[in-house]
Amino acid sequence: MAQMKGPYGISRKLQELMCLMGQSQVFEDGENLFKEIMGISVSGKQIQRVSECYGECIEEKEELSIEAGEPAPVVGNRNDTTYVMLDGSMVFTREEGWKEIKVGRIFASDDCVAVQENRHEIVQSQYVCHLGAHQGFLNKMEYYTDAYKKKVCVADGAKWIWNWAEDTYPDMVQILDFYHAVEKIGILATHQFVDEDKRKRWLSKQKERLLNDKVEKVLAVLEQLVCRNQEVEKLRNDAIRYYRNNKKRMRYKTFKEAGYLIGSGAIESAHRNVVQQRLKLSGQRWSVKGAQQIVNLRAYQKSNRWKEVIELIKKAA
Repeated sequence: MAQMKGPYGISRKLQELMCLMGQSQVFEDGENLFKEIMGISVSGKQIQRVSECYGECIEEKEELSIEAGEPAPVVGNRNDTTYVMLDGSMVFTREEGWKEIKVGRIFASDDCVAVQENRHEIVQSQYVCHLGAHQGFLNKMEYYTDAYKKKVCVADGAKWIWNWAEDTYPDMVQILDFYHAVEKIGILATHQFVDEDKRKRWLSKQKERLLNDKVEKVLAVLEQLVCRNQEVEKLRNDAIRYYRNNKKRMRYKTFKEAGYLIGSGAIESAHRNVVQQRLKLSGQRWSVKGAQQIVNLRAYQKSNRWKEVIELIKKAA
């Protein structure tokens, strides 16, 4: 028996394949792949319409789930340590030019598996993407985050992230990404020390202190630094302000001894894999709505939730 056809007069299976193609390929490239691999004539516009339709269905489904207070899918064991990482990057839109897309990644500590020395792979994550204001994104993040008992947030110094963490989850462990912390003084050192060896020694010493819970000592060194010019003085003052604001999030020895990650590479990877590899392909010009719809599909695919997309297609048939 032939599959029932949905609102586009297209079989459910073909609609699913079009969504898979639309979330991973430029629509016109998807048209060529359908023809070369399956011998099917499907236009790029058709792929776009179907993909955006179900990307919108995901948005509506999540809004209804949040309003109804329905339980969100849980990654791992809700009682175990769970990482909650957030960050933003820019996507070009036709209506508003460059616009920030915010990405969240939630994963269980046990799902961060060592594959090589000093290299880990996260085998399962929940991704959340939002092209718009902070509050809309944070509503989604809270929906997916609330269930976990022991939450750890690793992020850069963005105030909106830490304000949210402190206001919403006061018991959440907060960790400033170690590499962002080092980057602050690394830029300073580049401008302060002409001699490369001296610069490397100075920076290595400060990194060692940070890794040993001696942020106060690093602050003292920065405050006593005789700056070689006004540019360096500005960088020094910026680093001091950044470190003072984040002192409690920079206890890296304590965090490592507790078994926590101290780097936010997982969320940077999420931006590359979920957003940039699709929305920042050459020649892409997105509408705000279209970008959100496609990244919704991509987030579900990367979160191993594609069965839910199939269910949405079945319901529409």
